Amino acid sequence: MLIAQQKLQENIAEYVLYMYQTEDLIRSFNFDLDAILEKYVKPQLPDASFLGQYRDWYADLIRQMIFQKIEKQGHLHDLKDILVELSYLHNTLVNLSEDQKYKDLFDRANKFIEEFKEKSNLKDKNQIEILFHAMYMKLLLRLRKAEISAETEEAFDTMRILLAYLAKMYHQMKRGELNFYNN
Repeated sequence: MLIAQQKLQENIAEYVLYMYQTEDLIRSFNFDLDAILEKYVKPQLPDASFLGQYRDWYADLIRQMIFQKIEKQGHLHDLKDILVELSYLHNTLVNLSEDQKYKDLFDRANKFIEEFKEKSNLKDKNQIEILFHAMYMKLLLRLRKAEISAETEEAFDTMRILLAYLAKMYHQMKRGELNFYNN
């Protein structure tokens, strides 16, 4: 919970990936709040005084996921809203701004995005959603200690760099620091 708040303020891409992982964690515990707290949260807490905050946070997420009918798959509406904002920003940076660095990063990453789209059967997803799916897949592979080929690592790295730059621009946009007409 505290980690999520920090990531939301500092790195929107890490926040989205953290929340994807949290949604999957809740699903893996079959929405059992007590089991999540006992088996996952408590062992990681340095101080039990935070337990109430974590209980409230996970209980709220569980309620939202059930209400939004994403018990089996899908993402919270708040995360979808962030992805829409990031997609709009991406399209603005590619099509309207004079941010050549972003355009170059996107040009390098786009072939990998398209390959991932085809291999992962994500034909109905936009480029930003595909980036997040790719980065989440990499996270899951790392957690499972799966071997990643050099070619795949290069693709992930290229996409990660694009996403990191987009996240930086997102926070600048949220702070009102972007002016697309004076780039």
